[in-house]
Amino acid sequence: MDRSESIRRQFGAAAERYAVSSYHTLSPDLDHMLEASTFSGQERVLDVGTGTGHTALAFAPQVAHVTGIDLTEAMLEQARRLAREQGVSNVSFELGDAMQLALPDAHFDRVTCRVCAHHFANPQAAVHEAARVLRPGGELVLVDTVSPPDPAQDTFLNTIELLRDPSHVRNYSVVEWEAMLGAAGLTGGCVSNWSFPLDFEDWVERMRTPEHERGQLRRLFDAAPDAVRDVLNVRGGDAPYGFDIPVALFVATRPS
Repeated sequence: MDRSESIRRQFGAAAERYAVSSYHTLSPDLDHMLEASTFSGQERVLDVGTGTGHTALAFAPQVAHVTGIDLTEAMLEQARRLAREQGVSNVSFELGDAMQLALPDAHFDRVTCRVCAHHFANPQAAVHEAARVLRPGGELVLVDTVSPPDPAQDTFLNTIELLRDPSHVRNYSVVEWEAMLGAAGLTGGCVSNWSFPLDFEDWVERMRTPEHERGQLRRLFDAAPDAVRDVLNVRGGDAPYGFDIPVALFVATRPS
């Protein structure tokens, strides 16, 4: 099974849960993305990896039109349902691959990408594609979970992410993301970062992680070294299991 099919299978089964996910509906990153953007009301926006459409629907009232793309039809069906329920008409949702956009050059004023890039097999290709479809002066607004710079903390985070969700590829560091943005000819970088607390049971149930892997995850949480436990606020033992995941917002511009 190739990675695209793995993502479709994993997220097709999880689509309804993502539509109501507390992280995807309540996380502060949507507010941060909107606050980092300026609007004339005439913008054309592309939302890459739109999932169930939360980002597209948040941007839609501020712009002329939002196109959301995703690899998984079941996710797009949920996005269309949410758009109908919210009465949002200036959005469209289409199948598409972030690493190979079937879209014209210099067509969009803004490209958004929220908490999905850690599933990209080739994030550098996705950034290059975002830069290609942006008009000169247009912006890429990207939020993703990121790894700490320390190798042990990085390894712990990516290990638990992969155990929980086999479609996970990698959480990159802020420095790695800024290098990818620069290599695509974009100017800018990280404008803010924060941590978001995740409840273990909600986190694993969202992806229907099998019980065997849940047991392995609990053991990893219990055995986490102090340097990892402190940075990621790993919780377990007498307290409900969970951790705080690092998140960063990047804003990068295609030069005029």
